[in-house]
Amino acid sequence: MSSLPVVLLAAGASPTSTPSPSGSTAPAVPSLQDAQESATNAASWVEQNWSTWLAMGLQILLIVVVAVALRAAVRRAITKLIERMGRTAQAVDGTALGGLLVNAERRRQRSAAIGSVLRSVASFLIMGTAALMVLSTFKINLAPLLASAGVAGVAIGFGARNLVTDFLSGVFMILEDQYGVGDVIDAGVATGEVIEVGLRVTKLRGADGEIWYVRNGEVKRIGNLSQGWATAGVDVTVRSNEDLDRVKETLDQVAQHMSKEEPWNELLWGPIEVLGLDSVLIDSMVVRVSAKTMPGNSLKVERELRWRIKRAFDAAHIRIVGGTTAVEDVEDTPDPTATMAAPSAYSNADSPQTKAAAPIPPQPPTATGK
Repeated sequence: MSSLPVVLLAAGASPTSTPSPSGSTAPAVPSLQDAQESATNAASWVEQNWSTWLAMGLQILLIVVVAVALRAAVRRAITKLIERMGRTAQAVDGTALGGLLVNAERRRQRSAAIGSVLRSVASFLIMGTAALMVLSTFKINLAPLLASAGVAGVAIGFGARNLVTDFLSGVFMILEDQYGVGDVIDAGVATGEVIEVGLRVTKLRGADGEIWYVRNGEVKRIGNLSQGWATAGVDVTVRSNEDLDRVKETLDQVAQHMSKEEPWNELLWGPIEVLGLDSVLIDSMVVRVSAKTMPGNSLKVERELRWRIKRAFDAAHIRIVGGTTAVEDVEDTPDPTATMAAPSAYSNADSPQTKAAAPIPPQPPTATGK
């Protein structure tokens, strides 16, 4: 039944609508002439526009290929640049200070962070521009789209201004190498060892083991305690009548012995110096001892210095007194009143205290009459 209209069209006959069993007429089947006209119109439309389609397709393909190739080239160039930045610090690797400041692990972490940020920004710019060019190829008006994106960006910027501030601060902290993983820093709001550096948040581990999450936008100042060198300072308080030449000679011996022993010879980046008298009081004086140490090891050096100075002073019979207001020890002479009791009111038998504390005397028995 379905092939009947096709056969009629092929024979050039115009089929007539036959009533259906329900009494309604079937829709009219287009004639062969109508079909030919539709095919002719479609063919002519395709013939007129195929060149435009081909040009648009080639243009889109060219945009995509150029964008992908440019993205790959830029990412490769960024990777090479980051590797070259890591190799520029090898000139100072021969010194202990240079080796600490530009150690391989720190360079690797910083280079990885910088490279990730730059590659992400480059990919976003290149692919975003390519997407806009593809849309313009389809004759789409980009002005409303860009205006809407601009308004949305301004609204998001006002609503997330703290997030943008944190992100930009994190980018500049990483680019300027203000601190890295493993550094001990004072960020103002928290102090501790850096365990993770992010674009928005920096994680610190405090002295008691707590973890601080510090937003990069809230950091107004940073004190890096792990860059350069640290200072170990020890104040030695002795009595004011001690021989200063003898005190200095003992301290110099301690400094020489400690500088030659391991591992202190590696932690000390300079000679231990006796700076001299820091303060002089009536009953005491303070001698200052200082030394340059490896960053983060000043407390360890100070504790060892105090230990050695105390032992050396004990051997030289030099008395270390506590604090800047130390009191001189007097000679140990016996006190003649130490074994004597203090005067008491009870020593007088006629005193009111003695009478009040005396026991009640027993009363004699009274005789009873019959």
